[in-house]
Amino acid sequence: MSHWLLSSMLAAALVPVGAGAATAGQAAAAADTGIPVESDLVRQKCGSCHTPGPDRMMTRISYRRASPENWELTIKRMVGIHNVALAPADARAILKYLSDHHGLAPDEVKPARWEAERRQDDFTYTADATTTQICTVCHSLGRVLTERRTKPEWDLLIAMHRGYYPGVDNQPMYQGQGFRRTRKADPAPGADNRDPAVKAVAHLSTAFPLVTPEWRAWSAAMQLPAMAGTWIVAGYERGTGPVFGEFTVTADAGAPDAFTTRTDLTIAGKKVTRAGRATVYTGFQWRGRAAADGDKGTWREVMMIERGGREMSGRWFTGAHDEIGIDVTLTKVGADPIVVGTSVLSLKAGTTQTVSIYGANLPASLTPAVVTFGSGIQVTRVAALSPGRLDADVTVAADARVGPRDVMVAGAARPQALVVYAKVDGIRVLPQSGMARVGGVVFPKQLAQFEAVGFTNGPDGKPGTADDLMLGPVDATWSVEEYTATFGDDDLQFAGAIDASGMFTPAVDGPNPERSGNRNNVGDLWVVAQHTPPGATAPLKARSYLLISVPVYMRWYGPMVDAGGEK
Repeated sequence: MSHWLLSSMLAAALVPVGAGAATAGQAAAAADTGIPVESDLVRQKCGSCHTPGPDRMMTRISYRRASPENWELTIKRMVGIHNVALAPADARAILKYLSDHHGLAPDEVKPARWEAERRQDDFTYTADATTTQICTVCHSLGRVLTERRTKPEWDLLIAMHRGYYPGVDNQPMYQGQGFRRTRKADPAPGADNRDPAVKAVAHLSTAFPLVTPEWRAWSAAMQLPAMAGTWIVAGYERGTGPVFGEFTVTADAGAPDAFTTRTDLTIAGKKVTRAGRATVYTGFQWRGRAAADGDKGTWREVMMIERGGREMSGRWFTGAHDEIGIDVTLTKVGADPIVVGTSVLSLKAGTTQTVSIYGANLPASLTPAVVTFGSGIQVTRVAALSPGRLDADVTVAADARVGPRDVMVAGAARPQALVVYAKVDGIRVLPQSGMARVGGVVFPKQLAQFEAVGFTNGPDGKPGTADDLMLGPVDATWSVEEYTATFGDDDLQFAGAIDASGMFTPAVDGPNPERSGNRNNVGDLWVVAQHTPPGATAPLKARSYLLISVPVYMRWYGPMVDAGGEK
Protein backbone atom coordinates (compact mmCIF):
# COMPACT_ATOMS: atom_id res chain seq x y z
CA MET A 1 0.00 0.00 0.00
CA SER A 2 1.26 3.48 -0.86
CA HIS A 3 2.10 6.00 1.85
CA TRP A 4 -0.41 8.36 0.25
CA LEU A 5 -3.25 5.88 0.49
CA LEU A 6 -2.40 5.05 4.08
CA SER A 7 -2.28 8.73 5.04
CA SER A 8 -5.55 9.42 3.23
CA MET A 9 -7.28 6.54 4.92
CA LEU A 10 -6.10 7.60 8.38
CA ALA A 11 -6.99 11.22 7.76
CA ALA A 12 -10.66 10.33 7.27
CA ALA A 13 -10.99 7.29 9.44
CA LEU A 14 -13.74 8.50 11.76
CA VAL A 15 -16.08 10.17 9.24
CA PRO A 16 -19.04 7.81 8.70
CA VAL A 17 -20.60 6.64 5.48
CA GLY A 18 -24.13 5.36 5.46
CA ALA A 19 -24.45 2.90 8.30
CA GLY A 20 -26.47 4.07 11.28
CA ALA A 21 -26.41 2.90 14.87
CA ALA A 22 -26.79 -0.83 15.35
CA THR A 23 -30.25 -2.34 15.76
CA ALA A 24 -31.09 -4.99 18.30
CA GLY A 25 -30.94 -7.81 15.76
CA GLN A 26 -27.66 -6.62 14.27
CA ALA A 27 -25.72 -5.79 17.42
CA ALA A 28 -26.85 -8.27 20.08
CA ALA A 29 -23.86 -10.28 21.24
CA ALA A 30 -23.99 -14.03 21.23
CA ALA A 31 -22.53 -16.17 23.98
CA ASP A 32 -18.77 -16.43 24.49
CA THR A 33 -18.72 -18.39 21.26
CA GLY A 34 -18.52 -15.04 19.51
CA ILE A 35 -20.41 -12.23 17.77
CA PRO A 36 -21.43 -12.85 14.13
CA VAL A 37 -20.04 -10.37 11.59
CA GLU A 38 -22.95 -9.31 9.39
CA SER A 39 -21.05 -6.75 7.30
CA ASP A 40 -20.22 -7.91 3.77
CA LEU A 41 -17.53 -5.21 3.61
CA VAL A 42 -15.79 -6.44 6.78
CA ARG A 43 -15.90 -10.04 5.56
CA GLN A 44 -14.55 -9.01 2.16
CA LYS A 45 -11.71 -6.78 3.36
CA CYS A 46 -10.73 -8.73 6.47
CA GLY A 47 -11.70 -12.27 5.52
CA SER A 48 -8.48 -13.26 3.75
CA CYS A 49 -6.78 -13.45 7.18
CA HIS A 50 -9.71 -13.56 9.60
CA THR A 51 -11.45 -16.51 8.01
CA PRO A 52 -15.25 -16.28 8.10
CA GLY A 53 -17.17 -19.45 8.95
CA PRO A 54 -20.61 -20.57 7.83
CA ASP A 55 -22.09 -19.03 10.99
CA ARG A 56 -20.55 -15.65 10.04
CA MET A 57 -18.02 -15.87 12.83
CA MET A 58 -14.61 -14.45 11.97
CA THR A 59 -11.38 -15.35 13.74
CA ARG A 60 -10.23 -12.65 16.20
CA ILE A 61 -12.93 -10.13 15.17
CA SER A 62 -15.91 -12.11 16.47
CA TYR A 63 -14.30 -12.55 19.88
CA ARG A 64 -13.52 -8.95 20.70
CA ARG A 65 -15.32 -5.71 21.55
CA ALA A 66 -13.56 -2.35 21.86
CA SER A 67 -13.80 1.44 21.78
CA PRO A 68 -13.64 3.33 18.45
CA GLU A 69 -10.08 4.40 19.29
CA ASN A 70 -8.94 0.82 19.89
CA TRP A 71 -10.59 -0.45 16.70
CA GLU A 72 -8.91 2.41 14.88
CA LEU A 73 -5.51 1.33 16.15
CA THR A 74 -6.23 -2.18 14.90
CA ILE A 75 -7.15 -0.91 11.44
CA LYS A 76 -3.95 1.12 11.34
CA ARG A 77 -1.94 -1.94 12.26
CA MET A 78 -3.61 -4.02 9.55
CA VAL A 79 -2.82 -1.36 6.94
CA GLY A 80 0.64 -0.38 8.14
CA ILE A 81 2.03 -3.82 8.97
CA HIS A 82 -0.07 -6.31 7.05
CA ASN A 83 -0.51 -4.24 3.87
CA VAL A 84 -4.30 -4.38 3.84
CA ALA A 85 -5.51 -2.21 0.96
CA LEU A 86 -8.38 0.00 2.11
CA ALA A 87 -9.94 2.99 0.42
CA PRO A 88 -10.74 5.81 2.86
CA ALA A 89 -14.48 5.25 2.54
CA ASP A 90 -14.09 1.54 3.29
CA ALA A 91 -11.91 2.27 6.32
CA ARG A 92 -14.56 4.64 7.67
CA ALA A 93 -17.34 2.14 7.12
CA ILE A 94 -15.41 -0.71 8.76
CA LEU A 95 -14.58 1.42 11.78
CA LYS A 96 -18.20 2.49 12.08
CA TYR A 97 -19.49 -1.08 11.84
CA LEU A 98 -17.04 -2.52 14.35
CA SER A 99 -17.61 0.31 16.83
CA ASP A 100 -21.38 -0.11 16.62
CA HIS A 101 -21.65 -3.91 16.55
CA HIS A 102 -18.51 -4.93 18.45
CA GLY A 103 -18.33 -1.90 20.73
CA LEU A 104 -18.87 -1.05 24.37
CA ALA A 105 -21.89 -0.09 26.44
CA PRO A 106 -21.99 3.29 28.23
CA ASP A 107 -21.48 1.70 31.66
CA GLU A 108 -18.39 -0.10 30.30
CA VAL A 109 -16.90 3.12 28.91
CA LYS A 110 -17.50 5.42 31.89
CA PRO A 111 -14.77 4.06 34.20
CA ALA A 112 -12.17 4.71 31.49
CA ARG A 113 -13.63 7.63 29.57
CA TRP A 114 -10.56 9.69 30.45
CA GLU A 115 -8.60 7.58 27.96
CA ALA A 116 -10.47 8.82 24.89
CA GLU A 117 -10.78 12.30 26.39
CA ARG A 118 -6.97 12.49 26.60
CA ARG A 119 -6.92 13.59 30.20
CA GLN A 120 -3.79 13.49 32.31
CA ASP A 121 -3.64 9.91 33.53
CA ASP A 122 -3.83 9.79 37.31
CA PHE A 123 -5.94 6.62 37.33
CA THR A 124 -4.95 3.83 39.68
CA TYR A 125 -6.15 0.30 38.95
CA THR A 126 -6.31 -1.66 42.17
CA ALA A 127 -8.08 -4.83 41.07
CA ASP A 128 -4.93 -6.69 39.97
CA ALA A 129 -1.32 -5.68 40.56
CA THR A 130 0.11 -8.01 37.91
CA THR A 131 -2.07 -6.56 35.15
CA THR A 132 -1.08 -3.03 36.20
CA GLN A 133 2.61 -3.96 36.24
CA ILE A 134 2.56 -5.57 32.80
CA CYS A 135 0.37 -3.12 30.89
CA THR A 136 1.16 0.34 32.22
CA VAL A 137 4.86 0.30 31.43
CA CYS A 138 4.03 0.96 27.76
CA HIS A 139 0.56 2.53 27.75
CA SER A 140 -2.18 3.63 30.12
CA LEU A 141 -4.53 1.05 31.55
CA GLY A 142 -7.36 2.94 29.87
CA ARG A 143 -6.54 1.09 26.66
CA VAL A 144 -7.07 -2.20 28.49
CA LEU A 145 -10.25 -1.07 30.24
CA THR A 146 -11.80 -0.24 26.85
CA GLU A 147 -11.41 -3.83 25.60
CA ARG A 148 -13.58 -6.93 26.04
CA ARG A 149 -12.37 -10.36 24.86
CA THR A 150 -12.78 -14.07 25.37
CA LYS A 151 -10.03 -15.84 27.30
CA PRO A 152 -8.43 -17.32 24.13
CA GLU A 153 -8.47 -13.84 22.62
CA TRP A 154 -6.73 -12.33 25.66
CA ASP A 155 -4.12 -15.09 25.28
CA LEU A 156 -3.66 -14.14 21.63
CA LEU A 157 -3.25 -10.48 22.58
CA ILE A 158 -0.35 -11.39 24.88
CA ALA A 159 1.14 -13.47 22.06
CA MET A 160 0.81 -10.53 19.67
CA HIS A 161 2.70 -8.27 22.07
CA ARG A 162 5.48 -10.82 22.34
CA GLY A 163 5.68 -11.08 18.57
CA TYR A 164 5.72 -7.36 17.81
CA TYR A 165 7.56 -6.18 20.92
CA PRO A 166 9.96 -8.93 22.09
CA GLY A 167 11.31 -6.67 24.82
CA VAL A 168 8.16 -7.15 26.88
CA ASP A 169 9.46 -10.56 27.95
CA ASN A 170 12.23 -8.82 29.86
CA GLN A 171 10.37 -5.71 30.92
CA PRO A 172 7.69 -5.56 32.10
CA MET A 173 6.48 -9.16 32.08
CA TYR A 174 9.38 -10.66 33.96
CA GLN A 175 10.96 -7.64 35.64
CA GLY A 176 14.23 -8.21 33.78
CA GLN A 177 14.43 -11.98 34.25
CA GLY A 178 13.51 -12.84 30.68
CA PHE A 179 10.90 -15.09 29.09
CA ARG A 180 13.08 -18.04 28.14
CA ARG A 181 15.52 -17.78 31.03
CA THR A 182 15.34 -19.93 34.13
CA ARG A 183 13.34 -18.05 36.71
CA LYS A 184 13.97 -18.44 40.42
CA ALA A 185 11.17 -20.07 42.33
CA ASP A 186 9.38 -17.84 44.79
CA PRO A 187 10.68 -18.89 48.19
CA ALA A 188 7.43 -18.04 49.97
CA PRO A 189 5.46 -21.21 50.75
CA GLY A 190 2.19 -21.43 48.90
CA ALA A 191 3.04 -18.47 46.65
CA ASP A 192 1.45 -18.10 43.25
CA ASN A 193 4.30 -19.05 40.89
CA ARG A 194 2.29 -18.82 37.71
CA ASP A 195 3.71 -17.00 34.72
CA PRO A 196 2.85 -13.28 35.12
CA ALA A 197 1.16 -13.24 31.72
CA VAL A 198 -0.97 -16.22 32.77
CA LYS A 199 -1.99 -14.33 35.91
CA ALA A 200 -2.90 -11.27 33.87
CA VAL A 201 -4.99 -13.25 31.36
CA ALA A 202 -6.82 -15.02 34.18
CA HIS A 203 -7.77 -11.62 35.61
CA LEU A 204 -8.58 -9.94 32.29
CA SER A 205 -10.79 -12.75 31.03
CA THR A 206 -12.79 -12.58 34.23
CA ALA A 207 -12.91 -8.80 34.68
CA PHE A 208 -13.38 -7.93 30.98
CA PRO A 209 -15.11 -10.87 29.24
CA LEU A 210 -16.58 -10.69 25.77
CA VAL A 211 -20.21 -10.81 26.89
CA THR A 212 -21.47 -8.72 29.80
CA PRO A 213 -24.94 -7.83 31.10
CA GLU A 214 -24.22 -4.19 30.20
CA TRP A 215 -23.55 -5.04 26.57
CA ARG A 216 -26.53 -7.36 26.28
CA ALA A 217 -28.83 -4.61 27.53
CA TRP A 218 -27.28 -1.79 25.50
CA SER A 219 -26.98 -3.68 22.20
CA ALA A 220 -30.66 -4.55 22.41
CA ALA A 221 -31.82 -1.01 23.23
CA MET A 222 -29.24 0.97 21.25
CA GLN A 223 -30.59 3.87 19.23
CA LEU A 224 -29.24 7.25 18.26
CA PRO A 225 -31.06 10.16 19.95
CA ALA A 226 -32.23 13.13 17.91
CA MET A 227 -29.04 15.16 17.93
CA ALA A 228 -29.91 17.97 15.51
CA GLY A 229 -30.68 21.30 17.10
CA THR A 230 -29.11 23.89 19.39
CA TRP A 231 -27.13 22.96 22.48
CA ILE A 232 -25.91 25.24 25.24
CA VAL A 233 -22.24 24.81 26.19
CA ALA A 234 -21.04 25.21 29.77
CA GLY A 235 -17.34 24.54 30.07
CA TYR A 236 -14.20 25.20 32.03
CA GLU A 237 -10.71 25.90 30.71
CA ARG A 238 -7.79 25.63 33.11
CA GLY A 239 -6.09 28.99 33.43
CA THR A 240 -9.11 30.81 31.99
CA GLY A 241 -12.18 29.81 33.98
CA PRO A 242 -15.80 29.28 32.91
CA VAL A 243 -16.58 29.06 29.18
CA PHE A 244 -20.07 29.42 27.69
CA GLY A 245 -21.53 29.28 24.22
CA GLU A 246 -23.80 27.67 21.65
CA PHE A 247 -23.33 24.44 19.72
CA THR A 248 -25.50 23.96 16.64
CA VAL A 249 -25.82 20.43 15.26
CA THR A 250 -27.13 19.66 11.77
CA ALA A 251 -27.73 16.11 10.58
CA ASP A 252 -25.90 14.89 7.48
CA ALA A 253 -28.57 13.68 5.10
CA GLY A 254 -26.22 11.03 3.68
CA ALA A 255 -25.50 9.29 6.98
CA PRO A 256 -27.78 9.09 10.04
CA ASP A 257 -24.86 9.16 12.48
CA ALA A 258 -22.92 12.02 10.85
CA PHE A 259 -23.33 15.71 11.64
CA THR A 260 -21.99 19.14 10.81
CA THR A 261 -21.52 21.59 13.67
CA ARG A 262 -21.07 25.26 14.42
CA THR A 263 -19.60 26.37 17.74
CA ASP A 264 -19.87 29.91 19.13
CA LEU A 265 -17.95 30.39 22.37
CA THR A 266 -16.81 33.20 24.61
CA ILE A 267 -13.37 32.41 26.06
CA ALA A 268 -11.69 35.02 28.26
CA GLY A 269 -13.89 37.70 26.69
CA LYS A 270 -12.97 36.65 23.14
CA LYS A 271 -15.54 35.37 20.66
CA VAL A 272 -14.54 32.10 19.03
CA THR A 273 -16.43 30.48 16.16
CA ARG A 274 -15.62 27.04 14.75
CA ALA A 275 -17.12 24.78 12.08
CA GLY A 276 -16.78 21.03 12.29
CA ARG A 277 -17.98 17.51 11.61
CA ALA A 278 -18.75 14.64 13.92
CA THR A 279 -19.80 11.01 14.13
CA VAL A 280 -21.70 9.17 16.85
CA TYR A 281 -20.55 5.60 17.52
CA THR A 282 -22.44 2.88 19.37
CA GLY A 283 -25.36 5.24 19.90
CA PHE A 284 -23.63 7.42 22.51
CA GLN A 285 -19.97 8.16 21.67
CA TRP A 286 -19.54 11.58 20.01
CA ARG A 287 -16.30 12.03 18.06
CA GLY A 288 -15.76 15.28 16.19
CA ARG A 289 -13.29 17.90 15.14
CA ALA A 290 -13.71 21.60 14.44
CA ALA A 291 -11.59 24.55 13.36
CA ALA A 292 -11.98 28.30 12.98
CA ASP A 293 -11.45 29.96 9.62
CA GLY A 294 -7.72 30.30 9.04
CA ASP A 295 -6.94 28.29 12.17
CA LYS A 296 -3.90 26.10 11.61
CA GLY A 297 -4.87 23.90 14.55
CA THR A 298 -8.02 21.96 15.21
CA TRP A 299 -10.14 21.05 18.20
CA ARG A 300 -11.21 17.48 18.78
CA GLU A 301 -14.47 16.69 20.53
CA VAL A 302 -14.88 13.54 22.64
CA MET A 303 -18.17 13.29 24.49
CA MET A 304 -20.66 10.81 25.91
CA ILE A 305 -24.34 11.31 25.14
CA GLU A 306 -26.67 10.58 28.04
CA ARG A 307 -29.74 8.42 27.53
CA GLY A 308 -32.60 10.51 26.23
CA GLY A 309 -30.26 12.69 24.22
CA ARG A 310 -30.72 15.86 26.30
CA GLU A 311 -27.19 16.16 27.64
CA MET A 312 -23.66 15.19 26.63
CA SER A 313 -20.35 15.85 28.31
CA GLY A 314 -16.65 15.31 27.80
CA ARG A 315 -13.60 17.21 26.65
CA TRP A 316 -12.61 19.34 23.67
CA PHE A 317 -8.87 19.48 23.21
CA THR A 318 -6.00 20.36 20.90
CA GLY A 319 -2.21 20.52 20.88
CA ALA A 320 0.47 18.14 19.73
CA HIS A 321 -0.02 16.12 22.93
CA ASP A 322 -3.67 17.02 23.60
CA GLU A 323 -2.70 18.92 26.74
CA ILE A 324 -4.80 22.04 26.04
CA GLY A 325 -8.53 21.51 26.47
CA ILE A 326 -11.93 22.46 27.83
CA ASP A 327 -14.18 20.32 30.02
CA VAL A 328 -17.68 20.70 28.60
CA THR A 329 -21.29 19.84 29.37
CA LEU A 330 -23.83 20.43 26.62
CA THR A 331 -27.57 20.75 27.25
CA LYS A 332 -30.05 20.54 24.38
CA VAL A 333 -32.32 23.54 24.03
CA GLY A 334 -36.05 22.87 24.03
CA ALA A 335 -38.96 25.16 24.79
CA ASP A 336 -38.31 25.71 28.50
CA PRO A 337 -35.82 28.12 30.10
CA ILE A 338 -32.39 26.66 30.95
CA VAL A 339 -29.69 27.93 33.32
CA VAL A 340 -26.27 26.34 32.76
CA GLY A 341 -23.87 28.44 34.83
CA THR A 342 -22.54 31.76 36.07
CA SER A 343 -19.59 33.95 35.17
CA VAL A 344 -18.14 33.58 38.67
CA LEU A 345 -17.79 30.48 40.83
CA SER A 346 -17.88 32.27 44.19
CA LEU A 347 -19.22 35.38 45.92
CA LYS A 348 -17.67 36.99 48.99
CA ALA A 349 -19.90 37.93 51.88
CA GLY A 350 -20.28 41.68 52.33
CA THR A 351 -19.70 42.59 48.67
CA THR A 352 -21.69 43.87 45.70
CA GLN A 353 -20.99 42.88 42.11
CA THR A 354 -22.52 42.00 38.75
CA VAL A 355 -22.96 38.31 37.94
CA SER A 356 -23.69 37.02 34.44
CA ILE A 357 -26.07 34.05 34.27
CA TYR A 358 -25.93 31.92 31.11
CA GLY A 359 -28.64 29.72 29.65
CA ALA A 360 -31.30 29.59 26.96
CA ASN A 361 -34.92 30.67 26.50
CA LEU A 362 -34.62 33.21 29.30
CA PRO A 363 -37.77 35.39 29.55
CA ALA A 364 -37.92 38.54 27.44
CA SER A 365 -38.57 40.57 30.55
CA LEU A 366 -38.28 39.79 34.24
CA THR A 367 -37.94 41.48 37.60
CA PRO A 368 -35.13 41.01 40.12
CA ALA A 369 -37.56 39.06 42.31
CA VAL A 370 -37.52 36.03 39.97
CA VAL A 371 -33.70 35.85 39.96
CA THR A 372 -32.56 34.22 43.18
CA PHE A 373 -29.27 33.08 44.72
CA GLY A 374 -30.62 31.92 48.07
CA SER A 375 -30.75 33.52 51.50
CA GLY A 376 -28.42 36.40 52.23
CA ILE A 377 -28.04 37.41 48.55
CA GLN A 378 -30.26 40.12 47.10
CA VAL A 379 -30.63 40.81 43.39
CA THR A 380 -31.03 44.58 43.16
CA ARG A 381 -31.19 45.02 39.39
CA VAL A 382 -31.29 43.12 36.11
CA ALA A 383 -28.65 45.09 34.24
CA ALA A 384 -28.89 43.32 30.88
CA LEU A 385 -31.07 40.59 29.42
CA SER A 386 -31.08 38.38 26.32
CA PRO A 387 -32.42 34.87 25.65
CA GLY A 388 -29.00 33.37 26.48
CA ARG A 389 -27.67 35.66 29.21
CA LEU A 390 -28.68 38.03 31.93
CA ASP A 391 -26.49 40.29 34.06
CA ALA A 392 -27.67 40.71 37.63
CA ASP A 393 -26.39 43.18 40.23
CA VAL A 394 -26.21 41.29 43.52
CA THR A 395 -25.47 42.29 47.11
CA VAL A 396 -24.20 39.62 49.49
CA ALA A 397 -24.92 40.23 53.16
CA ALA A 398 -21.95 40.36 55.51
CA ASP A 399 -23.47 37.52 57.52
CA ALA A 400 -24.54 35.43 54.51
CA ARG A 401 -24.16 31.75 55.25
CA VAL A 402 -21.07 30.15 53.75
CA GLY A 403 -21.66 27.30 51.30
CA PRO A 404 -22.85 26.31 47.82
CA ARG A 405 -25.84 28.13 46.28
CA ASP A 406 -28.35 27.26 43.61
CA VAL A 407 -29.18 29.93 41.04
CA MET A 408 -32.77 30.19 39.79
CA VAL A 409 -34.26 32.29 36.99
CA ALA A 410 -38.04 32.19 36.48
CA GLY A 411 -38.18 28.58 37.67
CA ALA A 412 -35.09 27.33 35.82
CA ALA A 413 -32.34 26.25 38.24
CA ARG A 414 -28.63 25.52 38.25
CA PRO A 415 -27.79 23.51 41.38
CA GLN A 416 -24.65 24.57 43.26
CA ALA A 417 -23.75 27.15 40.63
CA LEU A 418 -21.44 29.06 42.99
CA VAL A 419 -20.15 29.28 46.56
CA VAL A 420 -20.52 32.00 49.18
CA TYR A 421 -17.44 32.51 51.35
CA ALA A 422 -16.21 34.81 54.09
CA LYS A 423 -12.49 34.76 53.31
CA VAL A 424 -9.88 32.98 51.19
CA ASP A 425 -8.09 30.63 53.58
CA GLY A 426 -5.58 29.36 51.05
CA ILE A 427 -4.79 28.62 47.44
CA ARG A 428 -3.83 25.50 45.52
CA VAL A 429 -1.99 25.07 42.25
CA LEU A 430 -3.70 22.71 39.82
CA PRO A 431 -2.78 20.23 38.61
CA GLN A 432 -0.92 19.19 41.75
CA SER A 433 1.62 17.51 39.50
CA GLY A 434 2.14 18.09 35.80
CA MET A 435 4.34 17.09 32.90
CA ALA A 436 5.80 18.96 29.96
CA ARG A 437 8.00 17.69 27.12
CA VAL A 438 10.91 19.51 25.52
CA GLY A 439 10.70 20.04 21.77
CA GLY A 440 10.47 22.60 19.02
CA VAL A 441 13.43 21.53 16.88
CA VAL A 442 12.60 17.98 15.81
CA PHE A 443 9.58 17.14 17.94
CA PRO A 444 6.66 19.32 19.07
CA LYS A 445 6.68 20.69 22.57
CA GLN A 446 4.21 19.58 25.19
CA LEU A 447 3.10 22.58 27.24
CA ALA A 448 1.73 22.56 30.78
CA GLN A 449 -1.05 24.89 31.93
CA PHE A 450 -1.37 25.61 35.64
CA GLU A 451 -3.90 27.66 37.57
CA ALA A 452 -4.28 28.92 41.11
CA VAL A 453 -7.61 28.29 42.79
CA GLY A 454 -8.77 29.67 46.11
CA PHE A 455 -10.43 27.68 48.85
CA THR A 456 -12.10 28.36 52.16
CA ASN A 457 -12.00 25.94 55.05
CA GLY A 458 -15.19 23.99 55.56
CA PRO A 459 -17.14 23.51 58.79
CA ASP A 460 -14.24 21.67 60.42
CA GLY A 461 -12.07 24.79 60.06
CA LYS A 462 -9.13 22.75 58.77
CA PRO A 463 -7.44 23.09 55.36
CA GLY A 464 -6.93 20.14 53.09
CA THR A 465 -10.00 18.19 54.20
CA ALA A 466 -13.00 16.92 52.28
CA ASP A 467 -15.31 19.76 53.38
CA ASP A 468 -13.12 22.55 51.95
CA LEU A 469 -14.99 24.77 49.50
CA MET A 470 -13.28 25.58 46.21
CA LEU A 471 -13.78 29.19 45.12
CA GLY A 472 -12.53 29.05 41.55
CA PRO A 473 -9.49 30.63 39.89
CA VAL A 474 -7.72 33.57 41.49
CA ASP A 475 -5.20 36.03 40.09
CA ALA A 476 -1.67 34.87 40.80
CA THR A 477 1.94 35.79 40.27
CA TRP A 478 3.79 32.82 38.75
CA SER A 479 7.36 31.62 39.09
CA VAL A 480 9.37 28.41 38.99
CA GLU A 481 11.89 27.20 41.56
CA GLU A 482 14.50 24.49 41.56
CA TYR A 483 13.32 21.07 42.67
CA THR A 484 16.65 19.99 44.07
CA ALA A 485 17.32 16.35 43.28
CA THR A 486 21.10 16.28 42.78
CA PHE A 487 24.14 18.32 43.79
CA GLY A 488 24.50 21.34 41.52
CA ASP A 489 21.04 20.88 39.99
CA ASP A 490 20.58 23.36 37.10
CA ASP A 491 17.10 22.55 35.77
CA LEU A 492 15.91 26.07 36.55
CA GLN A 493 18.43 27.45 34.09
CA PHE A 494 17.68 25.14 31.17
CA ALA A 495 14.27 23.43 31.43
CA GLY A 496 11.91 26.27 30.42
CA ALA A 497 9.85 29.18 31.71
CA ILE A 498 6.35 30.04 32.93
CA ASP A 499 4.36 33.06 31.78
CA ALA A 500 1.95 35.38 33.58
CA SER A 501 -1.03 33.12 32.80
CA GLY A 502 0.49 30.00 34.37
CA MET A 503 1.49 28.39 31.06
CA PHE A 504 4.83 26.61 31.24
CA THR A 505 6.75 26.37 27.96
CA PRO A 506 9.63 23.89 28.00
CA ALA A 507 12.97 24.51 26.33
CA VAL A 508 13.93 23.02 22.97
CA ASP A 509 14.86 19.39 22.60
CA GLY A 510 18.58 18.77 22.97
CA PRO A 511 21.22 17.72 23.43
CA ASN A 512 22.37 21.05 24.80
CA PRO A 513 26.15 21.68 24.52
CA GLU A 514 25.89 24.45 27.14
CA ARG A 515 24.72 21.98 29.76
CA SER A 516 27.04 19.68 31.67
CA GLY A 517 27.34 16.32 29.96
CA ASN A 518 25.75 17.69 26.79
CA ARG A 519 22.43 16.71 28.31
CA ASN A 520 18.92 17.32 27.08
CA ASN A 521 16.94 20.21 28.60
CA VAL A 522 14.89 17.95 30.87
CA GLY A 523 14.44 18.24 34.61
CA ASP A 524 11.93 18.91 37.36
CA LEU A 525 10.80 22.14 38.95
CA TRP A 526 8.42 23.59 41.48
CA VAL A 527 5.68 25.74 39.90
CA VAL A 528 4.88 28.46 42.43
CA ALA A 529 1.84 30.75 42.64
CA GLN A 530 1.31 33.74 44.94
CA HIS A 531 -2.02 35.45 45.50
CA THR A 532 -2.84 38.33 47.81
CA PRO A 533 -6.58 38.50 48.66
CA PRO A 534 -8.12 41.98 48.97
CA GLY A 535 -7.35 43.42 52.38
CA ALA A 536 -4.72 40.79 53.21
CA THR A 537 -1.34 41.89 54.51
CA ALA A 538 0.63 38.91 53.21
CA PRO A 539 0.37 36.79 50.05
CA LEU A 540 -0.86 33.21 50.01
CA LYS A 541 1.54 30.80 48.38
CA ALA A 542 1.21 27.29 46.88
CA ARG A 543 3.23 25.12 44.57
CA SER A 544 2.97 22.13 42.25
CA TYR A 545 5.51 19.63 40.99
CA LEU A 546 6.42 19.71 37.28
CA LEU A 547 8.37 17.08 35.39
CA ILE A 548 9.96 18.21 32.12
CA SER A 549 10.57 15.06 30.11
CA VAL A 550 11.84 14.01 26.69
CA PRO A 551 9.65 14.00 23.56
CA VAL A 552 7.55 11.04 22.55
CA TYR A 553 10.14 9.67 20.16
CA MET A 554 8.09 6.88 18.61
CA ARG A 555 4.44 6.58 17.64
CA TRP A 556 3.91 3.20 16.08
CA TYR A 557 0.94 4.02 13.88
CA GLY A 558 1.14 7.77 13.48
CA PRO A 559 -1.19 10.35 15.03
CA MET A 560 -4.70 9.47 16.07
CA VAL A 561 -7.51 10.65 13.84
CA ASP A 562 -10.92 12.10 14.42
CA ALA A 563 -14.03 12.91 12.44
CA GLY A 564 -13.07 14.90 9.38
CA GLY A 565 -9.34 14.31 9.33
CA GLU A 566 -6.07 13.64 11.05
CA LYS A 567 -5.30 14.96 14.50
